[in-house]
Amino acid sequence: MRIHPVPAFSDNYIWCLTNLESGKTLIVDPGQAKPVLDYLSDSGFSADTILITHHHPDHTGGVKELQQQYPDIRIVGPTDSPFKGATNTVHAGDEVVWEGITFNVLAVPGHTLDHIAYYSDTQVNDKPVLFCGDTLFVCGCGRLFEGTPEQMHTSLQTLRDLPDDTAVYCAHEYTLANLRFARHWLPEDKALAEFENACKDLRERGKPTVPTTIGQEKQLNPFLRWDDAMVIEAAENYSTTHRLATGSDCAVFAAVRHGKDNF
Repeated sequence: MRIHPVPAFSDNYIWCLTNLESGKTLIVDPGQAKPVLDYLSDSGFSADTILITHHHPDHTGGVKELQQQYPDIRIVGPTDSPFKGATNTVHAGDEVVWEGITFNVLAVPGHTLDHIAYYSDTQVNDKPVLFCGDTLFVCGCGRLFEGTPEQMHTSLQTLRDLPDDTAVYCAHEYTLANLRFARHWLPEDKALAEFENACKDLRERGKPTVPTTIGQEKQLNPFLRWDDAMVIEAAENYSTTHRLATGSDCAVFAAVRHGKDNF
């Protein structure tokens, strides 16, 4: 098995998971069709399944064209979603089986109300796999376009509880922008400073900073560190200035999210 990032738009990643023996490929959140079709053509692979995490056009815009090219393709997406192109709708607790890999469907509302993620404990590249769309990013999380801080905090808790070695395949290359905020929020965090330098080096060499891992995000990502004393102190100081609620894990998360939205 191989997972390959296909760049789209200015900063999207469309993830392609391929069984190298059969050439069958699963595509996650194809916002554009052409880069995927070019990748499949160049590689000699064929698409048979699409996973959709949420309805935003930069995650679904290429579905119809891919379906025209592959009329029998299975399109898996969330129930009760503005995206109506799924051939198979799923909700939390369902399973999606592809080429012997079982993905568990997780409800992760917040960025959008229909947002789901796909997790498998089957190891690819020696790690369990999480396709999380725009819920969790490297040192960041999705903006709350439809959900509440309480919903997003619960969703991130769901992801934080996954095994530390889980590879996190998020859908955007937002890492350096997220790190600029994280370093502003936690200027004394030496691990963040070192990680920022490493990510700058990757981008200068044209390499993605994704995937990350759940364990790495628990150590570095301020949006997952609502019980970290350093993050709590920064959140309480910020909340006092901006008249936000304090005193709970969710309040800490909400303060960090408010800070990023106004950074």
